[in-house]
Order: sequence, then C-alpha cells, then structure tokens
Amino acid sequence: MWAALLALLLYPPADWSAQGLKALEEGRWAEAAEAFQKAVAANPDNYSALFNLSYAQAMLGKREEAIAGYEKVLTLKPGLYQAQLNLGILWLEAKQPAKAQPLLKAALDQEPEKFPPNYYLAETLYALADDAGAEQRYRKALELDPKSALAALGLGRALANQRKYDEALECYQRAGQLDPAYRDYLIELATRMEEKGDSFRAMALYRQFSERPEVAERLGNLLVSAGQVDEAIPHLEAAVKALPTAANRFLLAAAYLKNKRLQEAAPLLEEAVRERPDSLELRMTYGRLLRDLRKFAAAAEQFRAAAGLDPKSREAWSELAGALVLAENHDQALAALEHLRTLDPENAGLYFLRAIILDKSKQYEPALASYEKFLALSNGAHPDEEFKARQRLKVIRRELNRR
Repeated sequence: MWAALLALLLYPPADWSAQGLKALEEGRWAEAAEAFQKAVAANPDNYSALFNLSYAQAMLGKREEAIAGYEKVLTLKPGLYQAQLNLGILWLEAKQPAKAQPLLKAALDQEPEKFPPNYYLAETLYALADDAGAEQRYRKALELDPKSALAALGLGRALANQRKYDEALECYQRAGQLDPAYRDYLIELATRMEEKGDSFRAMALYRQFSERPEVAERLGNLLVSAGQVDEAIPHLEAAVKALPTAANRFLLAAAYLKNKRLQEAAPLLEEAVRERPDSLELRMTYGRLLRDLRKFAAAAEQFRAAAGLDPKSREAWSELAGALVLAENHDQALAALEHLRTLDPENAGLYFLRAIILDKSKQYEPALASYEKFLALSNGAHPDEEFKARQRLKVIRRELNRR
C-alpha cells in the first residue's frame, strides 16, 4: 500500500528525520511519528517529513490526522503520486469513496501500469455502484498482478452485480484457487444470486457448502420454494440439529407440512412457539396444524394468542371463530365473529358461521337473518355453502310458520 516510500525522501539534514526513517524501517510507528512531528515543527514546509509523519499516523490508526497531513503535503507538493494514492486509500477506508475517486484517478493518470491505483480505483468505483467502471479497473489490476486474490474477488463482485454470473463464478473460483481462504466467498456469490432471483444457480453453489448449518438452512428453504421438498428435508433436519433456532424449526416444520407429515411438524412448531411466543406467523401456522390434527381447543388458543398479537388481524379472528365452532364453544365463537364483523363487515363467511351456531342452538330468527345476509354477500362465490344455506332457510321458515 505504501510502496515507493523511500523514493519520496529528500534526505533532509535534520536528525529527527533520520531517526524517523530508521523507526519506520523497523516498524516502530509511534517513535517514527514523534520524530517526524519534531522535524515538521522545525520546518513546516518539509513535505517529505510531513508525508512520513502522515504514513506513521496512518499505521497507528490515526486516520484523521493522516488525512489532514496528506492534504497539506499535496498543498506543498501538488500532484505527488504517492500522496494522492495514500490519501485516496484513506478516504476509501473511511467510507468516503466520492472523496477518494479524484485522488485515485489522478494517481492512475500518472501511473496507469501500476497495480495499486488500478485496484483502489476499482474498489472506489465499486463502492460508488459503478460496476462497469469497477470491472474495467479490476481487469487491469488482475492483468498487472494475476496472483491477486483480492482483484479476482473484486472483479467477481462487480460482474455479479451486473448479473454476468458465468464470468463472476470463474472469478470467485480463481480467487479461491489463488488463496484457499477465499473459497468461502462462493457462499457470498450464492447469496447474491439468490437476492437477484436466480435460485437455481444459488442452490448449485450452496450444495458445495451444505455441511454448514447456515448454508443448509438457505439451501433447504430454496428447495422447498422450488417444490423439491424431499431433497430439502435432510438439509433442514441437519440445520435444526446444529442450530435449533425457532426459524430453523419453522422451516423444517413447513417442509413436513408440505409432505403431510403433520405429527413430525407438531413438536417443532410447539418448540418454536415456546421460543418465539410473539411471532404471529408461528402462532397461526401452529394453530392450523392443531386444527388439522383435530385438536380444536388447542388450535383456538393459538389463534386467540395470534389475535392478541394483532387485534386487527381479520385472518386471526376468522381462524379463531372457526376453531371455536369446531370445538363447539358457541358463546365464544359468536363473540369472535362479532369482533370480526367490526373488522370485516362484508365477510360472507362470518355470517355463514354465525348462522350455523344460531341454527344449532335453535335461535331461528337471528339464524335466518344471518343466512340471508350470507347469501346476499356470497352471491355465487361459495356454491356449496349457498346450497346448504338455502336448504336450512326452507327448514327454518317452516319451523317459524308453525309457531
């Protein structure tokens, strides 16, 4: 990063500069900074001492002081290549790519065949979301240093952002070949593909790392979404075994449900709800499972908890009313339906359920009104229930006429 340092030195006569240089060579950054501070104090226009002071400050992590120093160096010596490069890098590290760009571009104009200005300008353009520009500079940097895993990775990222996935994959693989530690970045590429909607390519890469629980989770989830539930389940089971979180349990339970393995899904959802009682989605899913297992009272409790989490959820109140009807808890079912009517007064289904409850309890007049309201709202949308409603209306009217 700080190449060509010695070429900048003007061999100033002050002993402080000589001491500073020796400290720099030996990596004693604090001592070097102290010596060059004294050299600059003795001669504020000594841009060489100021450059080396800024370098030492940067190595000490004093970025603000280093930036201020390099800016003054460029005031004293405009166009100094290494100062432009170093200052540009510092602005990039400070997440200020817009300030880094003109400095690194100026450095590149002076030394177009050197790796550092090409690479760091590429990083800057990438940070500025100029992927095409970054691609050009990464390619040049990789041409200048074919063994740079960093440049290969950067090029892969810029290509991936442009959805040039075949070329991007080659670059990520090349980075991994140059430095085995970079192989894991293929997971990053898979994530990028997934985010861009290319699930097929993402799954192919995730499969290479499926022994990792976090990858097994993502792979399993994508496989479920793709309808490959049988293949997904072993991956999700492995994820739950290694990382038994509520999210992993939910994903595995969802896969079991798609395969009609209700009994296996039940304990997973029970545990997930215990861990995340504030999750509306978990409560609703577990409630539906309990309903399908004909555990109506337990299902109603889950739906009641869901309605408590979101009192305005028409879905939660509707499911609660349905579960209470199935559990033959008619008073509470009517109360739930009444609340649902305040949220969704045009919901035909609630009037049908209300009519059934009133009908069973022989409250014929309000039952008749509810059946009629249901038919008016349904208007052909629920033919089976409409047929039943019309049949019950005939019976109820006969019964009322006898009175």
